[in-house]
Amino acid sequence: MTNLALLNNVDHQDTRIITDRSAEYGDNVMFAMTFPHEFRDVQAWYPILLHKDPEDNFYPLALFGFEQKENLFLDESGWNAGYVPAMIRREPFLIGFQEPKEGGADKARVLSIDMDSPRVSEDTGERLFQPLGGTTPYVEDISNLLELIYQGTEHNKRLAAALQELDLIESVNIDITLNDGSQNQLLGFYTINEEKLQELPGDKLEGLSRAGLLMPIFMVLASMSNMRRLIEFRNAKLGD
Repeated sequence: MTNLALLNNVDHQDTRIITDRSAEYGDNVMFAMTFPHEFRDVQAWYPILLHKDPEDNFYPLALFGFEQKENLFLDESGWNAGYVPAMIRREPFLIGFQEPKEGGADKARVLSIDMDSPRVSEDTGERLFQPLGGTTPYVEDISNLLELIYQGTEHNKRLAAALQELDLIESVNIDITLNDGSQNQLLGFYTINEEKLQELPGDKLEGLSRAGLLMPIFMVLASMSNMRRLIEFRNAKLGD
């Protein structure tokens, strides 16, 4: 459950946000949604797969583990990777919407905070407001991050629509054999069919490029080599 509140300098003057990375603060997640604008950084560390939301819409995700509540990048020192995806870094903030003022056409985007998040504190962490009420640089960074996420969500929709139109999405079952001999399967995910991509005519590839989608597609394909890293991390935990 979440307890969302519109961020303001009256109710949240003394609120702080813990930015340490650990399971204690909710970082023990198997995956998180990711966005084309960060694919270059994400593919350097994590496999990028496709998943379906409850409405059967495809979206890309960064994979951190092989089962629920497993994040193989977490250790005693924090998050063991050079890049933490945007959807992880934005916690505990979300984009909210306010009804338009009289005569307005669009709802206004506002910054909301989940007050039930374990990251919310009054004793330690990043301050949200200055003593005189102005926002801190941390809040400005979070606002910019949420704006990128908002734009990235629309980019994800365009990417998924193009992949479906060109019939480039295929289900993927990943079989994993660990050092202890145990067999594991990763089910319910999708990827991009590389053979079908290579067979696309030039005008279709040009269309993807002009739409800013071809490079993100290549990043998704390149990221799959990181599956070996996840297996190595899982094997290392078996030896602990």
